[in-house]
Amino acid sequence: MAMNSFWNHKWFLALTAPVLLALSFPPFNASILQIPAFVLLFRLSVISDTKREVIFYAYPSFVLWNLFSTYWLMMATVAGGAAAIFANAAIMLIPLLLIRFVINQNRFHPLLTGLLAASIWVSYEFLHHNWDLAWPWLTLGNGWSNLTSVIQFISVTGVFGISFWVILTAFLCYHWLVQPERKHMIYTLVAFFIFPIWSIFSLTQIESDESRPVEVAIVQPNTDSYQPLGGHPNLESLIEHLLRLSDEARSEQTDLIIWPENAIASNLIIDSPFFDRVKDSLNVWETNLIAGTGLFNFYDDENRPQVYRETANGRSYNVYNSALYFQPSQPTKVYRKTELVPIVERFPFVEFFQNVDLFGWVNWPDIAGYGRGTTPDLFNVVEQHTPALICYDSVFSGLVNRFVDEGADFLTIITNDGWWGDSHGHIQHFAFARLRAIEHRMWIARSANNGISGVISPDGKVQIETEYWTEDAFRFTIYGNPNRTFYSRHGNWVGGLSLVIMGFGFIGGWFSGRRQRHSLKSEL
Repeated sequence: MAMNSFWNHKWFLALTAPVLLALSFPPFNASILQIPAFVLLFRLSVISDTKREVIFYAYPSFVLWNLFSTYWLMMATVAGGAAAIFANAAIMLIPLLLIRFVINQNRFHPLLTGLLAASIWVSYEFLHHNWDLAWPWLTLGNGWSNLTSVIQFISVTGVFGISFWVILTAFLCYHWLVQPERKHMIYTLVAFFIFPIWSIFSLTQIESDESRPVEVAIVQPNTDSYQPLGGHPNLESLIEHLLRLSDEARSEQTDLIIWPENAIASNLIIDSPFFDRVKDSLNVWETNLIAGTGLFNFYDDENRPQVYRETANGRSYNVYNSALYFQPSQPTKVYRKTELVPIVERFPFVEFFQNVDLFGWVNWPDIAGYGRGTTPDLFNVVEQHTPALICYDSVFSGLVNRFVDEGADFLTIITNDGWWGDSHGHIQHFAFARLRAIEHRMWIARSANNGISGVISPDGKVQIETEYWTEDAFRFTIYGNPNRTFYSRHGNWVGGLSLVIMGFGFIGGWFSGRRQRHSLKSEL
């Protein structure tokens, strides 16, 4: 009797679901709780009488999920973090309302309805990765990043495959609870176990290839992100600190030294004399370096972007969150960060707003933030290739796939998670990198300013990791992999397929409803 009361109590459903969802993400890793959480959300949507009532109960639920899991956003900027939490929760209502519509129509077999529900949610996640307000952090598959033994199948499906599996299983479980028939129980159990079984089989197929070694030295300087120049008295002191740690970690065989995002905590030009000290050390050590910094990029009239700033003498420029690649006796190469955090790093839709601001009331370049990179640049390390994924870049599976498609052999991630303090943020960010390793069966070398730095192998296992908020530097031998997984070759096909299924599902439902209406008219 009590259980039946909970099953029909809207506030119980609305307040329990976000707790379960928060516990499903690192550092808690109770990922399986996503399934009962969505069972409760489906129940809430169905027993609500109107769409307005769904929003009344579900919106607080989504706000709490966002708050419990990403509260650390407000540690960098309270207003920006709160805005992101409330806005993302509102967007989540759209797929839930669409799923409610499909369930209430009751026009398909339960398996087809489950596939359509999963496609709706994955379509939302896929589209949410691909616009100026992109926020992929709470993609359901990210919650499983530390349970690597049961998600090996993402080398075929990518992270959206996990989300699809969770929603499909959750709907079939919900349907079984509503109509407790044996066949519905079988559908649920098959859906739940088929992907982990596939994953276990995939583990036996991983081949270890150590024919292309790369020795990396990873530096974690632990400078204070909230202090100018990381707390150093001048830029020379900061660079000397980084070089000292590098020298302590490297060996004569080191192929690549990796410094974190914004390691050189200043905005410089590509031929800045401050880099001369770095180049001198690399020439002596005979090794290469990836380092994060802010970089001024000046434009000719022919190649400047739509939104740009101007110096006092009218010269066009932007500042980029960049990774520089230094090689002995070679020109410095640059990668400019592609995925910029909305509001924090770049004002969303700034090009659109500048176009519609016909009277020039707002100086859009001044509030635009960083310039956005557009090319998946790779760096050549001992005849192998790696990107320098900067922070937020690494959460976008589609972007990482672009680098792999260009020829990456291993993945390098540089980040500065110090903005979030000793919160869940840096733990989640490190864990999500494990998904990229499995998707492409590639080694990952990760340098974080305050931690967590480490190395991840192609099966998603953490081979070495540092403590948070400690100064550290170490070396490790990783290996390049020129082979491509199914996911590497085909990208986010699950997201594209979900859009197609959703489209056909709604078209089919419309025709089915139309036939029913014609049938009723004929009977009358």
